[in-house]
Amino acid sequence: MSRTTLADVAAEAGVSVALVSIVMRDAPGASAATRARVLEVARRLDYQPDNRARLLRSGQSRLLGVVFGVAHPFHDDLLTGLYDAAERVGYELTLSAITPRRDERAAIAGLLQDRCAALVLLGPLIPSAELATLAGRLPVVAMMRSVRQRQVDVVRTDDARGLHLAVDHLVALGHSRIAHVDGGKHQPSSADRQKGYREAMRRHGLEAYIRVVGGGPGEEDGARAARELLTAPPTAVTVFNDLSAAGLLDVLRREGLAVPGDISVVGYDDSSFSSMAHIDLTTVAQDIETMTTLAVARAVERIDGAAVANREVVIPPRLIIRGTTGQLD
Repeated sequence: MSRTTLADVAAEAGVSVALVSIVMRDAPGASAATRARVLEVARRLDYQPDNRARLLRSGQSRLLGVVFGVAHPFHDDLLTGLYDAAERVGYELTLSAITPRRDERAAIAGLLQDRCAALVLLGPLIPSAELATLAGRLPVVAMMRSVRQRQVDVVRTDDARGLHLAVDHLVALGHSRIAHVDGGKHQPSSADRQKGYREAMRRHGLEAYIRVVGGGPGEEDGARAARELLTAPPTAVTVFNDLSAAGLLDVLRREGLAVPGDISVVGYDDSSFSSMAHIDLTTVAQDIETMTTLAVARAVERIDGAAVANREVVIPPRLIIRGTTGQLD
């Protein structure tokens, strides 16, 4: 079914397109009777104003383009926060997804065609120099990744601190043989999380027990890491993210290990599924509301040409203790 246009409403109401436009914009120039007739026809024909086209014609899109990955449940959680934050400041979001057959550059290119006023990139993977070039065209806010290029704004969690919290928690429960499943070579926050794990282990005098297993962001990565860990099981493990932790938990339980009786597990993100009863994952939470509010605010500040004091905003994480960690017997 085709979209109802101003011309359709004008023809049905027996008035000009210009007069319908005046009524839809609630501008002066139409009598009360004409206004009522046009609005009744618009309601009956289910006319929906194309605010995006109107803004583009005015030269102000008020659109924030967001690039996200369909494979990352935590990105879904962030999108909810971004929609709320954008609505509060009178902006709209337009989304472009990274899929198994559509890479990040293609997702960004689609948003540039939409004439977005700024871009918000969730965990971007492209090189920082390329991000800087992009920021020369329009404001760019990178979330969940540190970017050294000064042209790019950053809103991220203190990932090293997050792993400090995870290791401190496990040590307090009596664990020393604590392993870490990383995010793989291509995840921008993997290095900071691994760094935090190593720092915390050394601080507790557990350098001899440091063990990093190659992982990644997906369930299959966690499952593969679990099979490697089973060759010499630790008593506890920190995992790059919750989705990888879910894959790891599945393998551990299928192999007959009790969680947390035999092995304790800590994830990262506090994704919405991590609190489900059958997962009940202890995890390091990223502050979604603060992150998304600040990301949108920074994008709007750049659009408005406001002075920005700190290019990078780093937000502290917090530990959410659930049922996958317990006292070492």
